Amino acid sequence: MIGAGWAGCAAAVELADQGYQVSLLEAARTLGGRGRMVEVNGLSLDNGQHILLGAYTESLRLMHKVGVDTGSALLRLPLQMCYPPGPDGMHFVAPRLPAPLHLLWALIRATGLSREDKLSLARFSTTARWMGWQLYTDCSVSELLQRFDQTERLSRLMWTPLCIAALNTPPERASAQVFLNVLRDSLGAKRAASDMLVPRVDLSALFPQHAAEYVKQRSGQVLTGATVKSIRRETAGWALDCAALDGADALFDAIIIATGPENASRLLSDIPGTEVSSAVPPFSFEPITTCYLQYAADVRLPRAFFALADWPEQGLWGQFVFDRGQLHAGQAGLLAVVVSASSQAIQLGNEALATALARQLASMLNMPTLATPLWQQVISEKRATFSCTPALARPENLTSAPGLLLAGDYTAGEYPATLEAAVRSGTKAAQALSQSAQA
Repeated sequence: MIGAGWAGCAAAVELADQGYQVSLLEAARTLGGRGRMVEVNGLSLDNGQHILLGAYTESLRLMHKVGVDTGSALLRLPLQMCYPPGPDGMHFVAPRLPAPLHLLWALIRATGLSREDKLSLARFSTTARWMGWQLYTDCSVSELLQRFDQTERLSRLMWTPLCIAALNTPPERASAQVFLNVLRDSLGAKRAASDMLVPRVDLSALFPQHAAEYVKQRSGQVLTGATVKSIRRETAGWALDCAALDGADALFDAIIIATGPENASRLLSDIPGTEVSSAVPPFSFEPITTCYLQYAADVRLPRAFFALADWPEQGLWGQFVFDRGQLHAGQAGLLAVVVSASSQAIQLGNEALATALARQLASMLNMPTLATPLWQQVISEKRATFSCTPALARPENLTSAPGLLLAGDYTAGEYPATLEAAVRSGTKAAQALSQSAQA
């Protein structure tokens, strides 16, 4: 297994569970790939603040399998889109009622939306269900919202933030079909599927570290700092050039490349055969930025997280803010501000962006002290996700070379580049490998 991100860890767990002897190789020193722990000022944080959904069934299944207590590791909240009090926001919280009554009641009780806005949202949900959440021809999310006659305010406060948060792609370029897939499995499914799950532990501790222990307990090995320089086909199997494997080529019966698409393409390029070397098409990428702002320990927000009205033209970049102190007892006074699809924002530079975000919080939350944090840290993943554009071609897990497979959030699937997409791809690759071995 090349790569110990969420896809590689998922595949490794599935194969170890079936009795295969697994070697999990990770070039970095920390497990998790683009969803991993970073240390900042002595705190174990993440390279990006995440929200999972109750619809992330495969992620939750594997967490349970490797022994994660999801009840304590995740803060489960009902579906909500709540802005700080004021005229530029809304308050939408789904109660714990059976679906679809939870959405109906949330819509009736929602504040900050006019009658026209609420009818617009109801019309969207009804039409999407009638269509089976399926488009005949994919288009952009912006075009979809126009077709469904969505109001400007509802689009700005509900659909656009959800699109950017889920697909990390602006609605004018984002795939409407993938967006509908996410809505189908969350808003359109049972009530628990729409719950929002906020990690209380860092992302490496949430699953990858437990997965690694699961593999090692089943006679597998997990190596970090293990960069694979090349792979090639030998008569007896697949050879890896990796210094961590005693500096010599190592032979394996099969390989799953669970790296990002650019590294997968590099490894495949050395393998003869046009079909294999061109298995991964070029992707465009979108960054995600998280700004951590530390305040005095007694600073606390009224909610665990808020949506924020972002207006880049006015220097307002933040889209969500999380109160880390409500997630972890040792992080009181720490706020995390998320800027998805942040290519324009990061051009400001880290210091200027952090200053702008702190001022945005102070103004929108009516808390002047938030303008002057004790310290700040900006983390940008410049290749956080692929641009999830309409009708995007994504490679299958199987390649044309026997025993060589791909896994990652970019492979063929219904979801955008999320942790769940990565986990589903990993389990799918493991199942395909197992089936081919039994054939």
